[in-house]
This record gives sequence, C-alpha cells and structure tokens, in this order.
Amino acid sequence: MTATRRAALATTLAAVFTAGAAPAPKGAAARARWPAAPGDMNLGNPNAPVRVVEYLSLSCSHCATFNSEVFPAFRAKYIDTGRVYYTARELLTQPAQIAAAGFLLARCGDGSKYFPIVDQVLRSQTRWRPGERIAPIFIEIAKANGFTEAQFNACVTDEAANVALEKRVQYAVETDKVDSTPTFFVNGVRLDSGHVPTLAELDVAIARALKATPAQGRR
Repeated sequence: MTATRRAALATTLAAVFTAGAAPAPKGAAARARWPAAPGDMNLGNPNAPVRVVEYLSLSCSHCATFNSEVFPAFRAKYIDTGRVYYTARELLTQPAQIAAAGFLLARCGDGSKYFPIVDQVLRSQTRWRPGERIAPIFIEIAKANGFTEAQFNACVTDEAANVALEKRVQYAVETDKVDSTPTFFVNGVRLDSGHVPTLAELDVAIARALKATPAQGRR
C-alpha cells in the first residue's frame, strides 16, 4: 500500500466512523521456538509443542462462524490447557475499511483488550445492515471496553497505527502468501483454507503436528 493509499484509508476511516490478550511474548526462548511476525497477538503457553496461527478478518463471515462455533471449544481444549500456543494475524477482506477499523479498535490503548474486542466485533456482524452505519456499533463496543467515543475515533484514524496495520497485511500477503480468511497454519503447515475447520479437523492437524518436527523458522 502506497503512502497515498494509506492516507486514503485513514481518511475513509475517519469519514466512516466519525459523526485477555498480550503482544508477542518476550524472551529468547519464545522467539527462537516461534518466530514472530509484525504485530502478532498471542494466547496460551509459548512453550507449547504446537503453534496454531489463524489469519482472520473482522469483516469475514466465515471468521465469525469459526469464532462463535469452534473457537470456544478449541480454546478450552488446547489453549487454556497449555497444549497450543495460538497466534492471531490480521488480513483485510471487503469491506476493508470496516475490518481495518475493527482491528484498530482492538489495539486501542495497550492492546490488552484485543481478544475480547475481536470477539465482540465478529459477533456484531449479525447486527450489520446494508446501507446502515456501523460506527454506532463499534462505538458501543469501544465504550464497553473502557474507551470513549473520542478515543475510538483517535484510534481508527491514527496514522502510525494505520502504517503498522499496512505492514501486518503486507506480511500476510507477501511472506505467508495468504489471500483469504480464515487461513490456519499448524506448526508451519498450512491447512485447507476452503472452509471453516471443525474442531475434529483441528484435532487431526494438531495430532499430526505432535508426531512431526515443527517447521523451524516458519510461522
């Protein structure tokens, strides 16, 4: 994305929206085991034998389906028990401005509300209506997480935050060759991205990963 396009995105966001998480773990061991991409957001045990990376977009209906129908059980079975280290990475699908605004909102402040906000934005898709402004819904989510409307507007129009988002999307497309969401990698092995994976399919992929040597230096 060029500087002109980046400025246009920030301007569009301003026009559209005005009127339990942690950043990548620190420490040499974690960095060596699971190489980080720009802006990784992680859940779980960084020393887990399996890493699951999900590329998602907040305007993606399939991502919303995975979030509501599969992720809760997946998290309870694997992340909360320390068996899987989960990483969320961002991609923008149409309408890209809406997806971008959701991610920028999720990273407001210190980013500690990232996963709750991502969950709430995905679940809010059922309330989106063609031709209606989504800003009031996002502002409602912002306020529920301790931000004011002014803080929300500042977050989604912040130039540095938009530049960082651009770099995350660029990494997704150019390095990991991701062009659709949701897309999953299990220990560096890309899963079929043609559908929303079931918990049973993730069980199989994780069991396979446990029997193999993790792909070093990848995802």
